[in-house]
Amino acid sequence: MSTDFLQLVWLGNTVADYGLALGTLVVGLLAIALLSQWAIARLQAWASRTATDLDDRLLHLIERPLVRLLWLGVLYVSLSNLTLHPILQDGFNALCIALATLGVVQLLSSLVEYGVRVYWLGRRGDDTLGQSLNALVPALKGVVWAVGFVFLLDNLGFDISAVVASLGIGGLAIAFAAQGILGDLFSYFSIILDRPFEIGDFLVVGDMVGTVEQIGIKTTRLRSLTGEELIAANTDLTNSRIQNFRRMRRRRIVFTLGVTYETPQAQIEAIPKLIQQVIDATEGVSFDRAHFNNFGDHSLDYEVVYFVETSDYTTYMNAQQTINFALKASFDQAGIEFAYPTQLLYLAQVNDQGAMTPGPSEAMATPNGHGATAPAPQFQG
Repeated sequence: MSTDFLQLVWLGNTVADYGLALGTLVVGLLAIALLSQWAIARLQAWASRTATDLDDRLLHLIERPLVRLLWLGVLYVSLSNLTLHPILQDGFNALCIALATLGVVQLLSSLVEYGVRVYWLGRRGDDTLGQSLNALVPALKGVVWAVGFVFLLDNLGFDISAVVASLGIGGLAIAFAAQGILGDLFSYFSIILDRPFEIGDFLVVGDMVGTVEQIGIKTTRLRSLTGEELIAANTDLTNSRIQNFRRMRRRRIVFTLGVTYETPQAQIEAIPKLIQQVIDATEGVSFDRAHFNNFGDHSLDYEVVYFVETSDYTTYMNAQQTINFALKASFDQAGIEFAYPTQLLYLAQVNDQGAMTPGPSEAMATPNGHGATAPAPQFQG
């Protein structure tokens, strides 16, 4: 009697088929519940022993989507043993494909965002990277959803070649119409990946000098030394030679000074040592060298090189000022005179025989651009 009951047919399926489908569904759901509780409990116990909460967040992200996908899989397997009306079967298959695709895309989107956040946490404190990743996450999610949408259309039986071709033609038209914007966008990604500069860096780009305040998708904003905001397209920055002073660990300084030709030989030889003593006594700088390197038009020239152990410009100027003060005091104490540009004018006079001879007091030395005169060299008649 019971066997005959199981063979009764209703809506194209026997009672045994309905029982098998229901049993498969119940057993599958119970197995998923037990397995999820056991596996999740083990994973939570493992995550609680770690020092970071990143694994806890990952477990929270994948727990629900995976369980829902397993439920959908059990439902599909249990109902696949039944013979359904073609329209109902096609609708059920389409619904399962759509729900599965939606679940997988949501899971992948969450994993992409999680991976980006983990990468940013590994570089905490980098404001430029944080700003860049905040703009990058929506773009990555958009790519994942676009791929999922194409995958869904393909599995639903649509001819995606025409869709892909249409998207390609439309994308090409948009690219031509907005090539300037797209150029700046790709330059933005180039700045993010290559990172030639970051927020807070002091840059010199052509005639622009300033500190980076914001890196946008199309433009980058700098604050100049005089206070105004400078806005430059990302394409202009990536196509230019950029001087980034923030990444300069130390500043190399080269300057020259000159003394008069009347300086005695002993003092000429002692000047490099005197310069070294002055620089060694200055805080935050390192002496490199000082050499008598040139016989100038008006002076004996020395080239001095030292390093400032920071990239800060104000620190460099303070150090240079201290060195200048100390050099002036040391040279004054040693009786060494700094040279300044001079010009010698020699005046000739005609003697009784008509010959031109230099006058004993006609020559004079005048500093260029100054009203004072210096004693002129004398000629013996």
